[in-house]
Amino acid sequence: MRAMTADPPERAAGPSTGSPRATTSEAPPSPALPPGFDPSRPRGGLGLDPRPGIAGLTPAALEAWVRERGEPSYRARQILDAVWRSFARQPDELTTLPKPLRAALGEAFRLDTIAESEVRVADAGRTEKVLHRLCDGAVVESVVMHYPAGPGHRERHTVCISSQAGCAVGCPFCATGELGFTRDLEAAEILDQVRDAARRLAERGRRVTNVVFMGMGEPLLNLDAVLAAVEALNDPRRFGLGARHITVSTSGVVPGIRRLTELGVQFTLAVSLHAARDPLRDVLVPLNRRWPVAEVVAAARDHARATGRRVSYEVTLIAGVNDTPTDAAALAELLAGELAHVNLIPMNPVAHTPWTASPPEAVERFAAILRRAGIPVTIRSNRGVEIGAACGQLAAERAGAPPPPAVQRRRERLLRASAAALRRARLADGARAGSAGPAVAAASERG
Repeated sequence: MRAMTADPPERAAGPSTGSPRATTSEAPPSPALPPGFDPSRPRGGLGLDPRPGIAGLTPAALEAWVRERGEPSYRARQILDAVWRSFARQPDELTTLPKPLRAALGEAFRLDTIAESEVRVADAGRTEKVLHRLCDGAVVESVVMHYPAGPGHRERHTVCISSQAGCAVGCPFCATGELGFTRDLEAAEILDQVRDAARRLAERGRRVTNVVFMGMGEPLLNLDAVLAAVEALNDPRRFGLGARHITVSTSGVVPGIRRLTELGVQFTLAVSLHAARDPLRDVLVPLNRRWPVAEVVAAARDHARATGRRVSYEVTLIAGVNDTPTDAAALAELLAGELAHVNLIPMNPVAHTPWTASPPEAVERFAAILRRAGIPVTIRSNRGVEIGAACGQLAAERAGAPPPPAVQRRRERLLRASAAALRRARLADGARAGSAGPAVAAASERG
């Protein structure tokens, strides 16, 4: 997980009250259901809880629910304030409401879809990794990263959140990929990760300034719920975070990028690229076999042109795999003339893989090649290494280690696949070096 930098919006956070709890109810679902809610899916602690999370409700849906009960419209505003300013977890905390309405609210909705959270702190308090258990037992992670004020920027508190429990993409350097896919999260389950962070920050007189969808899962494979969550985060009646302080990441789901472009949303699009050459990216990002890298970048290019927003490209650097001068030159050529910014991130240590992070000198060399090509670059430092703050590490730890023979087979398979990919990439580079451009040809000779 990593954070995008931006100035914080001017919005006060409300006080924090209450404590986490799992809820169970046999009440029928409310007629005002949030986007992405599936009443047939089990949820709610040890039993089946059909109540949707209240954070996923739009103001219009909440107003309709209040009217159906013969209550004045201002009651909806009171409920919204309790959810999004005080970050209430249970109906009893809504003391501005009459008791019968509080009871009805508790019967119809879950005020918090998170049953319990475990917080681990690292980097002298600058990084907080949180493991959330949802009401049906699914486990997801979020990370809060604190950045002190400095020359030219204000204090920032960035929350990295999950959009799925597990992930189906299966990138081999990512701990979440080892867990496999459990299910999509509902909009409320996504939003309650932000509310959890905001509640803890409010206790310290701080507020969330940035939200990044870079946790567990592929956001564009759960796009309806992610868009509903982004709308709630951006809505001044709810969380009130500026769109440019929200980043949505994808490993390259081209139809999802195209849909975002049609909608014209103004949040930042981040593409987890990791390699510019198809044979290697096929190994590192399996989705590349369906949507090759040139197709992904073309969709991102159209998005940047339509929205006027720069696309962020993320590259996790793995020693000896994708950090060579040839890889850097190929990336420079791929992004030439694009409205783009590249973030280079040394690989976080992930159990059961044969790879290690690129050394600092390799990262600097890679960055220098991109800068000479006129491409803006930032080298990101890893946060919370000692607490497993990278995507999926804590959940993978809780899931338990696979048996040693399985680990060894996986390591051998990855080594064979990456070696074969590098051979194919070198052959492709050799075939095209004379015509693809001087940068790739020169780098190929050096590599």
